[in-house]
Amino acid sequence: LIRDLPDKAITVLLVLAAVRLIPESSRHLFRFSMWLQRPVAEDEAAHIGQSSVRVMSLRKKTLLVLGLSMATVAVAASSASLIIYTDALIDDHIRIAQGTARIAAGELNGDHIDDYLKSGGDTEEYRRLERELRNILVSTTDIKYLYVYKIMDDGCHVVFDLDETGEKPGDVIPFDEGFSEYIPDLLAGRAVDPIITNDRYGHLLTVYEPVYDSDGRCACYVGADVDVGKLAVMRRSFIAKSASIFLGFFVLLCTFVIWLLDYQLIIPINTVVRGMNELTHASASQERMDEDVKMFRSLNIHTGDELENLYHSAGSMTRNQAEHLRSIRRLSDSTAKMQDGLIITMADLVESRDSDTGAHVQKTAAYVKIIVEGLKKKGYYLQKITPKFMSDVVRSAPLHDVGKINIPDEVLNKPGKLTDEEYEIMKTHTTAGKRIMENAISTVEGDNYLKEARNMAAYHHERWDGKGYPEGIHGEVIPLSARIMAVADVFDALTSPRVYKPAFPLEKALAILEEGKGTQFDPKCVEVFMDALPEVKVILKKYNKGM
Repeated sequence: LIRDLPDKAITVLLVLAAVRLIPESSRHLFRFSMWLQRPVAEDEAAHIGQSSVRVMSLRKKTLLVLGLSMATVAVAASSASLIIYTDALIDDHIRIAQGTARIAAGELNGDHIDDYLKSGGDTEEYRRLERELRNILVSTTDIKYLYVYKIMDDGCHVVFDLDETGEKPGDVIPFDEGFSEYIPDLLAGRAVDPIITNDRYGHLLTVYEPVYDSDGRCACYVGADVDVGKLAVMRRSFIAKSASIFLGFFVLLCTFVIWLLDYQLIIPINTVVRGMNELTHASASQERMDEDVKMFRSLNIHTGDELENLYHSAGSMTRNQAEHLRSIRRLSDSTAKMQDGLIITMADLVESRDSDTGAHVQKTAAYVKIIVEGLKKKGYYLQKITPKFMSDVVRSAPLHDVGKINIPDEVLNKPGKLTDEEYEIMKTHTTAGKRIMENAISTVEGDNYLKEARNMAAYHHERWDGKGYPEGIHGEVIPLSARIMAVADVFDALTSPRVYKPAFPLEKALAILEEGKGTQFDPKCVEVFMDALPEVKVILKKYNKGM
């Protein structure tokens, strides 16, 4: 495995270098994709493939399951393979040892064994046989030791020992403990099964082949030893190669699964999710929602499985949702127009009782719109001035004097100056307007634009310095819509003719507003009103003829 790593590393580096050398314009020729939807750009596909999840992404879960499954299969298969390989390895070496021992036994004459022992190996015949046995030993690398013993009661009598540091002919080697169960068979001259021992000579697999004399008696045994430690090295090499092959297949399989997941599952699912999210955020605009529905339908996901069914169901749902919202918006627009019409009608009913307030409703609503847009533009009261607040204030401005419906005609249309008692009656139009609006609000659930109508009806005569009515509140305690209406209402009263006074010139009306800045009026409201004089003059020209 260690020798293979540099080779594999060099191969990977060469492949990476070759990929970098391919021109960008030609790389698409080497790409292999399997889009099951409308193809997207490479950077977009990378973005779609990475989605935020709460715990673990689908890709990671799949790879985790795949890895655990592969690891389980690998352990089971490797264990079985290792057992089979080990058994086969041992069987092969047993056969090699048996074959070697038989060849060596064929070179020996059982009738001369005792002569070899008596001579101590000092005969030409002995030396010739020793050379033959040595040649047999060196002819194979699988046998570590080759020897010939005569088994007797006192131990193993050495006939031949081919180890350079081995025993001499005639030496007696005591029996090892590992041979104790085989001693009776060896003394009887019977064949014995291969023996595995781990003693002073090492961890060995030993095979004994009997050598018979002319009378058929066992004269000695030829022993052939295989180094079991060498077999262990071969087993480790087998494990390493198996692991290398498994890792290669695992990497290949993971790459294929990731590729398959991306095109078959991850990208289509994330595309559907992104499309649904965009549709959710587009709900404020019908045009954007229609575009997003069209985009969603153009994805053309065709995986041919449950995901495709989900896509078609989501497509139908988004299309129906867009149409439903379109209907709701139409109904809402119709309702809003009807509400605005009712407001104008109510305001006109009140105004028709007051002989001095010609077009007062229309003009004050226009001035309110100028002031609230000016505040927004200058960044004043940003937390308060939302699009809804601006719409509510402008729409409900005509109802600021709705409480005058409770004022008697003789007070409301008196041509001269009001008495103190009559003025107190006139002041009650603020509390009456508040009560009327609160009764209307109580009939409608949820957030209601009439809340600003109530604030304007109740507090548009309050002063910035707290000297107004009906409650004498001051500063920003006064609702913003009422502070805006206070400027609009007073300016229109100054620039409009009354039975008791002519219309003031524009310059004088503006001077009075400037004078009341910070005492009667919110300074910021007066400031933005003054900044919008060109628009104010347009309204004056439209409604106040000759001014």
